[in-house]
Amino acid sequence: MKLSKVEDGRDPANLHRTLTLEMVRVTERAAIAAAEWRGKGNEKAADEAAVAAMKAELDEVAISGRIVIGEGEQFECDDLFVGQSVGKGQGPEVDIAVDPLEGVTLCAKNQPDSLVVLAMAERGGLLNVARNVYMHKIAIGAEYPPETVHIEWSATENVKALAKAKGVPISEITAIVLDRPRHGGLLEELRTAGVSVKLLSDGDIAGVIHAVNTADTGVDIYLGSGGAPEGVLAAAALRCIGGQMQGKLILDTPDKRMHAKEMGITDPNRIYDVTELAAGDVLFSATGVTDGSLTDGVRLRRGWVETSTVVMRSWSQTTRWIKARHAR
Repeated sequence: MKLSKVEDGRDPANLHRTLTLEMVRVTERAAIAAAEWRGKGNEKAADEAAVAAMKAELDEVAISGRIVIGEGEQFECDDLFVGQSVGKGQGPEVDIAVDPLEGVTLCAKNQPDSLVVLAMAERGGLLNVARNVYMHKIAIGAEYPPETVHIEWSATENVKALAKAKGVPISEITAIVLDRPRHGGLLEELRTAGVSVKLLSDGDIAGVIHAVNTADTGVDIYLGSGGAPEGVLAAAALRCIGGQMQGKLILDTPDKRMHAKEMGITDPNRIYDVTELAAGDVLFSATGVTDGSLTDGVRLRRGWVETSTVVMRSWSQTTRWIKARHAR
């Protein structure tokens, strides 16, 4: 019997698979901290609790880490700012993108799909984008031919091309879109074309993942704009589970274009694919704060806490769901 690359002991990638469990511990701890504020209407307190817990746990990991996507720029926030060093300062040099509380409003209102998300890549592997920058995004499953859809086509052109590739009428296509006023025209266009639309109140990382897992979710395509950092985190997940995605930064002010240039982005009109948003060996971990379609939420009990996490690795294309019980 031929052994797999992992089974025979060879692991040429720089991020050893044991780091996946370390990442799980980080997102678990932040999710538990945020869950204490779940449903209490205080977004700021929930976010601050997740940030403090994530930073404390990251500093126990044997890595030489650098935050490339975090809570903001240095001097804008106390922890998890862009450029901050994390980890014990020994071990592999890695770049880290975090969303300590994806869907802060969802957590404050105890609504579905609030997550703690972290991605880790080899140094230089994650696109460095500012927190206040948005991104046009489009994502579909890996089973379609390349260039089935394109970010610069109209929504109608994209859903027609996708329906043709899937071999179904356009009325059987379901799109997932963030429920925002800026998407009013997009929603009208999709519904005029006959497409079914699923609206997200928040949390577009999960939305992109849903779009590439059509067999499980019934969603065929993600369309619209959302945070650029969330786009990078979603791309990190797609590197691990498969899927096609394109992103184009919305640099609509001189200050944003200048800041992007300072962060190494030389072409403001560039269209990025998944491997350009998250390159090399990539790890991704997401722990549920509230119940959702990706993971269950934190269960707070008198003597224990239960967490649910999905953790992925690009090199081995492995996805694991981990349920853990923690003593209180």
